[in-house]
Formats: sequence, C-alpha cells, structure tokens
Amino acid sequence: MQMLKRILNFYLNSSIHVGLSVVSLACVTFLNYSILIDFNMLFFLFFSTITGYNFVKFYGIAKFHHRSLAPWLKYIQIFSFFCFVFLCFFAYQLQTKTLMYILGFGVVTFLYAIPFLPKHIFVDSKQNLRSISGLKIYLIALIWSGVTVVLPLIEADYTLNADVVLSVIQRFIFIVVLMLPFEIRDLRYDSLKLSTVPQKIGVKTTKLMGVFLLFVFFLIEFFKDEATHLKLLTLALVCFLTGGFVVGSKIYQGKYYSAFWVEAIPVYWLIILLILC
Repeated sequence: MQMLKRILNFYLNSSIHVGLSVVSLACVTFLNYSILIDFNMLFFLFFSTITGYNFVKFYGIAKFHHRSLAPWLKYIQIFSFFCFVFLCFFAYQLQTKTLMYILGFGVVTFLYAIPFLPKHIFVDSKQNLRSISGLKIYLIALIWSGVTVVLPLIEADYTLNADVVLSVIQRFIFIVVLMLPFEIRDLRYDSLKLSTVPQKIGVKTTKLMGVFLLFVFFLIEFFKDEATHLKLLTLALVCFLTGGFVVGSKIYQGKYYSAFWVEAIPVYWLIILLILC
C-alpha cells in the first residue's frame, strides 16, 4: 500500500498527471475539428508540460538547496531532464511556424518563474509573473488555451477562423473554472497580497462565478458555424461534471480532490467525447 502511495505521489508531483490533462485537451481539439491526431504534437505537449511545470514548481527549491534536496525531488529532477531531452526530439519534428508560437509560450512560462521586473510591481521578493497580484490564474489559462487549441491547429495547417477564436475563448474560460478548486484549497497558504479569486470575492461567490462561467462556456458553442448536437451534448456533460467539482470544493479538501480528480477533468472530457463518437 505504501508503495502504491509513493507511486501515486510521484505521478502527481512529477506533473505526469498534468501532462496527460494537456494531451487530452489537445486530443479534444483534434477530434472537434476532425483533424488526424498528430502524435508528434501530443508527445511534445506531454514532455514540455512536465518540463515546464516542474521548472516552475521546483526552480526556487533546486536553486537554493541543490545540495540538500530530498531524494524524491532529485528523482523528479532526473525525470524532468529526460523529459526535456524528449521535448527537444519531438520539437524537431514540428514545423518552424509552430515552433515560433511555442517559443512565445515558452518565454511566458520562463518569466512565470524567473525574477526579471522591478520589485514594486510584485507582492513579494520573487519578482516573477507568478507573484503579480491576481495574474496567476489568467496566465495559466492563457498558456493552456494556446497550447491545446492554437498549437495543434497551427501544426495541422488549419485556418484560424472565427470558430477557432471562439474555441480559444472557451478553453480559456474552462481553465479558469478548473483552477477555482485549487484557488479555494490554497486559501490556507496563499498570501493575501496575491489577490486570488476566493480572497477577493469569497468561497461561495467563487463557486457561483464558476457555475456562471461554465454557462458562458457552453453558450459560446451556439455561435460557432460547426456546432453539432454531439458537441453540445459533450459540453453539457463536461459542464455538469466540472460544476459539480467546483461546487463541492472546500478549503479543507482531501489531498487528491484537486490534485488528482479535478486535474483529470480534461481526461474525462476526452473519454466522454470518444464514447459519444
């Protein structure tokens, strides 16, 4: 039992779970636009997500305590290094124009963790984008919506039309809602200066906001030229599932409530879509 728990904790702490969620959302994009799934793109997104997330999460720790790292963190560092190698391999398989977009998202991810701007802009001494008051959730949503909608379509030479713009907006809203249970959970730890959504409007209003945004997320589908009954049914089920997790989230929630179950909602979305297809 202890071994299974260690494996699960490594699976979560090493960002493999997040990587699968990103890949699932990219697959949803491929299926929604009837595009042949590009496995080079999926593998690139998987390994780049792991590399990027582990860099953001553990940069500060590894930088200042590299000689006394816990064994589990050393294993994650080694794992992340190999993921970076695979990232480079699969990036080489992609088109140059796709790599230009990737570079933009990569710079934002880098600046998310690395100090680079004057101290007076930040809530603490970290001086990175992550520390700017109220910005974190929207930066994550921007990056996720870009890499899971725009990148797959760019690589597939799909024309970025009005439907694609609406899909990016939908994905942005979806990721913001997906982050709310995490923001509620982190109320115990976050500095008040971060101005997270629950800090500013309270837990109850945050949940109402999440439900409202899911309604907007669903409503946007009706404005697309290629809206179908299948897509509407899929989105309705995803909204119901996501809304349930948002409403059920608490400050004192189970260890795996957000980190595993909520993070897996994109995987559920893909499974629902595959079943209904």
